[in-house]
Amino acid sequence: MKVGILAKRRLVLMLLIVVLITSALSVRLGYIQMIKGPTYTKMAKDQWTLDVMVAPKRGTIYDRNGNELAVSVTAGKVSAIPREIRDPHGTAQVLSKLLELKEDEVYKKLTQNVQEVLLKRRVSEDIVKKLRELKLPGIEISNDTKRYYPEGRLLSHVLGFTGADNQGLDGVELIYDKYLKGIPGYISLPIDALGRKIDDQLTQYNKPKDGFSIVLTIDENIQKFTEKALEDAYTVNKPAKGITAIVMEPNTGEILALANKPDYDPNNPFEGDQNSLFKKWRDKAISDTYEPGSVFKTITAAAALDSGYVKPDDRFYDRGFVTVAGHQIKCWAWYAPHGSETFVEGVQNSCNVVFVETAQKMGSPVFYKYINAFGFGKPTNISLPGEATGIVTPLSKVGPVELATISFGQGISVTPLQMIDALSAIANGGNLMQPMLVKYIKDPDSGKIIKEFKPNVVRRVISSETSREMREILESVVSKGTGKKSYIPGYRVAGKTGTTEKYVPGKYVASFAGFAPADDPKIAVIVMIDEPTGEGHMGGAIAAPVVKSIIEDSLKYLGVKPRYTPEESKELVRGDIVIPDFTGMKVEDAKVKVIESKLTYKVDGIGDVVLDQSPKPGAYAKEGSTIFLYASKDIDSIVITIPDLIGKTLREALSELNSHGLKVSISGDGIVVAQDPPAGVQVKRGTIVHLTLKQQQQPIGP
Repeated sequence: MKVGILAKRRLVLMLLIVVLITSALSVRLGYIQMIKGPTYTKMAKDQWTLDVMVAPKRGTIYDRNGNELAVSVTAGKVSAIPREIRDPHGTAQVLSKLLELKEDEVYKKLTQNVQEVLLKRRVSEDIVKKLRELKLPGIEISNDTKRYYPEGRLLSHVLGFTGADNQGLDGVELIYDKYLKGIPGYISLPIDALGRKIDDQLTQYNKPKDGFSIVLTIDENIQKFTEKALEDAYTVNKPAKGITAIVMEPNTGEILALANKPDYDPNNPFEGDQNSLFKKWRDKAISDTYEPGSVFKTITAAAALDSGYVKPDDRFYDRGFVTVAGHQIKCWAWYAPHGSETFVEGVQNSCNVVFVETAQKMGSPVFYKYINAFGFGKPTNISLPGEATGIVTPLSKVGPVELATISFGQGISVTPLQMIDALSAIANGGNLMQPMLVKYIKDPDSGKIIKEFKPNVVRRVISSETSREMREILESVVSKGTGKKSYIPGYRVAGKTGTTEKYVPGKYVASFAGFAPADDPKIAVIVMIDEPTGEGHMGGAIAAPVVKSIIEDSLKYLGVKPRYTPEESKELVRGDIVIPDFTGMKVEDAKVKVIESKLTYKVDGIGDVVLDQSPKPGAYAKEGSTIFLYASKDIDSIVITIPDLIGKTLREALSELNSHGLKVSISGDGIVVAQDPPAGVQVKRGTIVHLTLKQQQQPIGP
């Protein structure tokens, strides 16, 4: 009896054990199938399939008019499946020649113990065709893309460039990389246990999703006008630190053009000296700061008028200097004081004394309220990498001297973008705009706009009435003041010159910022020439003509019709170019000057020196007119008209005198304050001109 009960208990125990084991196995099997199933399926699939990535087509970058600025062209990607390579040596030899790779490096890749190895990307279509015809075992060819910039160097600092994996590395390519890069696809190839492709099985193709397109605010034609003007200026002025220009639509903040010289070719961004790559990639327009000099006087003037501390007809008196806290601060024209002048005349003359006294009337707290409102010391948040904030001395550290120097653009550091954005606020009625570089992002397949950017008013900085007054004042700077070289017949141009000496004596930054038409601004332009080494360094002399060229070409392109005054209409009848004096110059030098004056030449006679010319100096001619230069060897018979050298540096004066074959004697140091013989006197070639120079302690120009 006891034995039967014991047996039953053993049977029940064994049954429980079997049930527990079966339940555990069922739970484990359910976990594997339902929870870990996808993971193990993927692992199994990885063992019997080989996925070859198919690169998506990177999105196209367009200008505002639909012109292609950056595109992706079809290329090939060559990979190898080492286990399928039958003749590694022979295959390496063939591939090395076609792909322009080292044979030993190709061989190493072909003999690696891996499923797949990349040999080369962005292979041209003709090479891909040859490889397909060869049908080399173990060699796979898939689609790839190559970034191409059809306009070469144009807009290089804005567009940026891409890397080896088609990723954005700089400029718009970097900032908007997540929109441009797209989603990769792949080709799934069945393989056997040894990793060899199974030819009789279907290949699965998952199509890549191409990147979105970017439409910029840039106008390709205005960009070309801008870059051409910079190239010409770079050749003439030879700036050691380069030249920068920005063109903005003042009412919207849209960037129409942005350029730096020197630049680079984004199709080959890594060519050249590897130690200077970052220097040539650097976008000076947004990453470099500088003391704006007299261009900043536009901010001081706007703040004073808007706050009511100064009126346009208020009078000032310039003795050539002003004393602040025991320090004598000179006007740039200290050697010829402006005397009694209204505030408007002070702006026209770019008189430092007027602006120092204006800032003193406002006081630091009021002045700084406007400096901050105009956005200085803060980034504009433009859609480009590496933007600098500028340097603004904290208000708590601004004393009487600091207040005085900031009033005329020293002791404060800005970027060219900050400066043109602030000037645009003065031009557009008083609204500081968010600089725009992108209009919208769209899906190229559906045409649907993914993201749109609209003009954004950051804040109102001055009243519309102050804006109107400033437009009129800055227009008078061009028509009557230091900005005359930006004057364009038929177009009302407004602007301000700037010249700043760096901390290293003799090194300058020349700039000009302007907008047009003054009564209804369509474009605003700034040009900054960093350390010019040509014949001049004053903003009004070398930067203003560059802005003039950009504005004139752009307004004509935009269809803004000229409106001539009666006086301009009379001048147009005679011609709109005043012919310079080429007599006494070497023929080769005269040819260069003729071309710079937008004229053509014809040389008559035999000799190295221009004896006479026709038309005569001072006459009017139309652009492209021919100037006849009469050459002679009889140097002693040539009569020279002494040029006006007052206010020029010694270098500028020597260049002017040498070009006319005149000799020079010098006393003193600095800039020319007197000359003998005086300007206008006619002398023979080789005559000695005596120059008296005095040191300029604060050589801050208009």
